[in-house]
Amino acid sequence: MARPELVQISPQPLERYRELLGEEFPAFEAVAARAREEFAGRAIWHVNSTARGGGVAEILHSLLPYVRGAGVDTRWAVLHEEAEFFAVTKRLHNHLHEDPGDSGSLGEEERMLYESALRASAVQLSQLIQPGDIVYLHDPQTAGLVPAVKEIGVKVVWRCHVGVDRPGPLARGAWDFLRPYLVAADAYVYSRKEYIWTGLDTAKVWLMPPSIDSFAPKNQELEPGVVRAILGEIGFGAVAPETAPTFVRGDGTPGRVERRAELLQEGPLPIDAQLVAQVSRWDRLKDPHGLLDCFAGQVESPSAHLALVGPVSKAVADDPEGVAVYDDVAEGWRRLPEEMRRRVHLVSLPMDDLDENAAMVNAIQRRAEVIVQKSLAEGFGLTVAEAMWKRKPLVASRTGGIQDQLNGDCGILIDDPHDLAAFGAAIDRLLTDPALARSMGENGHQRVRERFLAIGRLREYVDLVGSLINGKT
Repeated sequence: MARPELVQISPQPLERYRELLGEEFPAFEAVAARAREEFAGRAIWHVNSTARGGGVAEILHSLLPYVRGAGVDTRWAVLHEEAEFFAVTKRLHNHLHEDPGDSGSLGEEERMLYESALRASAVQLSQLIQPGDIVYLHDPQTAGLVPAVKEIGVKVVWRCHVGVDRPGPLARGAWDFLRPYLVAADAYVYSRKEYIWTGLDTAKVWLMPPSIDSFAPKNQELEPGVVRAILGEIGFGAVAPETAPTFVRGDGTPGRVERRAELLQEGPLPIDAQLVAQVSRWDRLKDPHGLLDCFAGQVESPSAHLALVGPVSKAVADDPEGVAVYDDVAEGWRRLPEEMRRRVHLVSLPMDDLDENAAMVNAIQRRAEVIVQKSLAEGFGLTVAEAMWKRKPLVASRTGGIQDQLNGDCGILIDDPHDLAAFGAAIDRLLTDPALARSMGENGHQRVRERFLAIGRLREYVDLVGSLINGKT
């Protein structure tokens, strides 16, 4: 019975945002002061299934350092479960997106496996969490912990990051599987109102869209020379630097990019190539194979190259389908004509050092002329906000939280995620109209500043926790 991993949270000062927010900043200082007073003597716990790879980990890495920097005792625990458990929770994840996934069932056998695994984790958590604490449980992997964690004498928030705009029998079946565990929760947090389940107490529901940290290694400013050096160091760029390029780590200390990516390519990215990139897990719902087919058959710009970028597929513990999805995309790449293979790059980034990985993603996104998010379904899709912050125009599916982030001023939304011709035409349009691309990029940057920065979630976070402590929820 493996003990949950406690993730190190390095506090970050709110002061970082003073210049960026200007006259708005004192209001956030007041929120921090209120949190220090109201939450004194309590720990605020977050429990999820992975510290690396995927949107939940990204959200926690961007928000929690500022909560801790505000003077609040904030902690993060990651469950360690067996592969059989993650097979069931991946099935739940897919069904919540109204996707059959592996076509497996969610019956009594799966329920027994799910409960058995979480029973052991609950015992371990009970040795860490104290009465009076606040516990956030994230996504289907943790829903079954609600009853046991409540018995410790704490307030419990269940945070749902996934959903579908039009739920059908698969999504509703997943709701039915999980709902009995959730009734006892004190609050529910959803990213979008469209994702709220029927059968839960709506008086307990809070809406909070995810956010990014503009100063994190994935989003911090990088000079063009550093971008070129990082791409060369990982083997994707054409010129290897003489010394390892540097970046600023999440805790403010210097870091270096020293590891190479796992690459499937005929050769490195030419210096004068126009880069189209998608960054995501190797997940069928992100449709990397569909984007590969779109680029090969629909994009006409002769200087365009495509980079499909994800983590090393074996490095994301709670996603058992990642290896199979990558292998499928790689086989599709091998079947391309030789000339097209030269223009397509499969880039798997190491996850040994999460800050280093983030700097690699940052460099690839900043090198790109166009960023794509061709998701078939999406919980929220923070890669969209990350690209917008870097002033990059996007072509993306009108699905899930993507449409909350992106509007027609910031990129091009495609109504049908299966419409390869529409994606190809939109990509070509942005590649051949640099003035339009620049305008959309600037608009996107401003939209993220106004709506999707981590510090902007701090007030909502404090309001929710404060309401639980004061008995208002």
